[in-house]
Amino acid sequence: MKIADILAPDAVLYNVKAKNKKQLLSALAALAAKKTKLEETVVLDALVERERLGTTGIGFGVALPHTRLPKLKKIFCGFATSEPVDFEAVDNKPVDLAFVLLVPEEAGADHLKALARLSRLLRNEETVANIRKAHSAKELYDLVIQNDRDD
Repeated sequence: MKIADILAPDAVLYNVKAKNKKQLLSALAALAAKKTKLEETVVLDALVERERLGTTGIGFGVALPHTRLPKLKKIFCGFATSEPVDFEAVDNKPVDLAFVLLVPEEAGADHLKALARLSRLLRNEETVANIRKAHSAKELYDLVIQNDRDD
């Protein structure tokens, strides 16, 4: 599975005006609801509930909020940049890059494969630095897809 298989060019938000974690999750939920045809409140509630189990702020300004949803037909990935917000990340640093991952309840190992793929991309400091320099949603998408390698 490649990120391009789950992230569409129109599922990227550039410079979301979020002041806190809830607002950033809300922006991601609105994007996901629009693209998946699920109710925004269902998506947001699921993401907030997942955050109650433990933060998805993985550190270095990056968050990977993810959850399983029963009515979802296929894996959805969205991406947003924002002003840095407190996301209660593991390193206590604010988050400015957030990938949202929604998976069908029966997705099984595909959920873990998608998370691993995104994690591999976001472990590359040069890639993350370049993503932070982007000036548009298109540029963000292109950088993510170009840097999604198997190495």
